[in-house]
Amino acid sequence: MLVETLVTGPFQENSYLVAKGEGQPCVLIDPGDEADRIAGRIEELGLKPEIILNTHGHLDHIGAVPDLRERYGIPFAIHPEDRFLLENVDAQAAMFGLSGYEDPVVDRELRPGETVEAAGLRFEVFHAPGHSPGHVAFLVEGVVFGGDCLFEGSIGRSDLPGSDPAALRRTLREVFLAWPDATRVYPGHGPATTIGKERRSNPFLTGAFPW
Repeated sequence: MLVETLVTGPFQENSYLVAKGEGQPCVLIDPGDEADRIAGRIEELGLKPEIILNTHGHLDHIGAVPDLRERYGIPFAIHPEDRFLLENVDAQAAMFGLSGYEDPVVDRELRPGETVEAAGLRFEVFHAPGHSPGHVAFLVEGVVFGGDCLFEGSIGRSDLPGSDPAALRRTLREVFLAWPDATRVYPGHGPATTIGKERRSNPFLTGAFPW
């Protein structure tokens, strides 16, 4: 499986292109910014976008969605509990002194437990609230696209509008730590990691850093 990571925008967010290989159909996950650069890489790899899947609706994960959705004529899917974030993109941007973002149009609502079949791959949808109420994670071929729940050595913020620290704790314990140690995690920011590495050394999971 091909996983192409593009670090985009002022928040250095990880936008992903996922396909069975070069020259194949692909899925866009969390295209956060720099739509032209993402499109350029799609063309370089000869990929054919089929759908945009988002882990959640925060500004840094949706900035390139409207452009790429229209450019390729593909649907955009997100959990319905994060629609309120999409409808308040200007307010999100203003919190960081930014502007000029467009509200994405939602074509499909993701449901926990469903499997999205696209680009010859099967993406299992897991509800993973805490960082945002409609946050989800995607499991495909033994790897997880986890958004802003779990990072290398850290975890996602739980102090934003709609965040819930108790829900994030449950998500980490009942969703992420339920996967095998070998499961590779592609996060919303920073380098990829594994469940095993974070189980052993992440201070937020080991109890070394109470929160």
